[in-house]
Amino acid sequence: MKESIEGIERFVSPGKGRGLRVTKPFKVGELLFASLPYTYVLTASERGSNCEFCFTRKEGLAKCGKCKKALYCNVKCQKGDWAMHKLECGAMIAYGENWCPSESVRLVARIIAKQKAQKDRSTSEKLLLIGELESHIDDVDIEKREMNEGDIASLHQFYSKNLDFPSKTALLTLFSQVNCNGFTVEDEELSKMGSAVYPDVALVNHSCCPNVIVTYKGNVAEVRAVQDMTPGEEVFTSYIDLLYPTADRNERLRDAYYFTCDCKECKTKSKDKLKLKVRKRNKPPGPEEISSMMRYARNTIKEFRSAKQIAEKHQKTPGELMEMCQLSLDKMGEVFEDSNVYMLHMMYQAMGVCLYMGDWDEAIRYGEKVLKPYSILYPPYSMNVASMYLKLGRLYLGLERKLSGIDALKKAMAIMEVAHGKDHQYLIELRKEIEMQK
Repeated sequence: MKESIEGIERFVSPGKGRGLRVTKPFKVGELLFASLPYTYVLTASERGSNCEFCFTRKEGLAKCGKCKKALYCNVKCQKGDWAMHKLECGAMIAYGENWCPSESVRLVARIIAKQKAQKDRSTSEKLLLIGELESHIDDVDIEKREMNEGDIASLHQFYSKNLDFPSKTALLTLFSQVNCNGFTVEDEELSKMGSAVYPDVALVNHSCCPNVIVTYKGNVAEVRAVQDMTPGEEVFTSYIDLLYPTADRNERLRDAYYFTCDCKECKTKSKDKLKLKVRKRNKPPGPEEISSMMRYARNTIKEFRSAKQIAEKHQKTPGELMEMCQLSLDKMGEVFEDSNVYMLHMMYQAMGVCLYMGDWDEAIRYGEKVLKPYSILYPPYSMNVASMYLKLGRLYLGLERKLSGIDALKKAMAIMEVAHGKDHQYLIELRKEIEMQK
């Protein structure tokens, strides 16, 4: 039987299809609703620091007695996860280092298993059933279809002993549903912890002027207001990083979600000039020079993303990545101001490389350049801004710059109290972190 969520209702949103709207007022920071995942997976790189079942971050986790790979808080968490972990445990032993299904494959395997075992509506499907998720199967291009077919092959390779698979057509639809509706579960510094599917949260439509934010308490998704909301108002979150100009945002939305945004910001492009700020020179750069540099910036971002993936396979060194960052910043800096979003993107990447290399002073230098423009260009209560304050605060403290560290952490906390709620474990830990410095 279909359930309901107090203060929230499903409705047909004009021009958008299904959506959610509020039926009572919500204040900034107030929780609209929380949702358990229909299914989820912990990212493999997070094993060792997070519980496979509840995503709790702690030391002293206990290993699965069989595969020795999955780790848990205690026996209760291990038992709770067994129905899903048993799909992978034997294959992880058999394949060893060659066990490498994508997170989409792992999610699809768990959905198939859960659909077979559980016929009743789950607590994560109060407003929308898993099978009702939009797939956009008819919009999938040849490249994405080939990727989905590769994932189907991987599914058969790693899960055939434990699962009976539906038809290829049904699997293609299921992979498209997961790719369109999957959520990246992130921690307070926006580091990826895992992937999950939340049918009810997937009903929330996109806007580049969001009135809610989705954050996580373990693997539970929480939807909180970042604007005061009145009855009848539609609930909007952002599906993408909002730093970039209108054309870039809509290119990303069309590629991943098959629609173009028509929100107020996309219509007015009010922040585009600020986001694409050019350097003041005796001879200002002309339209052609600016367009050429924008093309270079976009290509460089794609190339750096590919280079990072290669580096993760130990085929490129951090030093080489740093050189890419510096060369692109030098070239773009001839035309763009430091506050231009393409400059900010590469500075953020450079900061990450510096952190990896242990060059904390240089990481702080890049972070400080990024922070002020972030605070202006992102909407209020953005976790992109909060995470930058957190990173800088912890770096300052590591270099014994106590006052700067405490100030940055307090600014992060002010945003996180709205985005996560004041009683979240992250806030409890952050208050202790600040208290220890006094």
